[in-house]
Amino acid sequence: MMDRATFNKRVNIFCGHYGSGKSEISVNTALILKEKYDDVLLADMDIVNPFFRSADAKIALEKQGVKVIVPMYANTNVDVPVIGPEISVALRHDSRRVILDVGGDEDGAIVLGRFYHEINQSDYDMFFVFNRARPMTINLDETLTYINEIEASSRLKITGIINNTHYLDETTADDIMYGLELSREITRETGIPIFATSVMEGLEGQLEGEIDHPVITLRKNILLPF
Repeated sequence: MMDRATFNKRVNIFCGHYGSGKSEISVNTALILKEKYDDVLLADMDIVNPFFRSADAKIALEKQGVKVIVPMYANTNVDVPVIGPEISVALRHDSRRVILDVGGDEDGAIVLGRFYHEINQSDYDMFFVFNRARPMTINLDETLTYINEIEASSRLKITGIINNTHYLDETTADDIMYGLELSREITRETGIPIFATSVMEGLEGQLEGEIDHPVITLRKNILLPF
């Protein structure tokens, strides 16, 4: 049986390109942490992408007792979201588990960088979620450029790689392993370890014995907007 990914730091940050699946992983992580901790908060900091926001799962998360912060005007026809001071309060709260879903490019990472001084440098993980089926993360050079831009803009270091290669409902085990090949190249080049591979429910059995690191099993919480 494959190991389940364990989130040990108080602040967990998820960044990645459009369509990487970071919002879905953020939502699932909030639910995983809620199983163990009473005080869990997810902050949707994605002011870039108007569609695949973790805000879409707000009602379901709050029913499970997860606090949710969304940008002002998120999911309205006024798409100029504003990040409020609630995130600062959450980051300074010593016992609260915080998940930050960050925008999908360096502009989104700049928003994260505003909170640099409020993030305990010894108590955060920042995960680069990537989907090799998406532009900008197809090959090693492009992916490394993207990682460098995010780190420079956020002023934070990426601490782990999450392979989330998928083709929506058409995803196969071979697709996931295709993404894992690039994950290993990134690790060899940067020293950033592979934190996990994520798979939708039902595919775990097909990867048994193929993966030597933890897995995040995803339940779909964010629906397509069309």
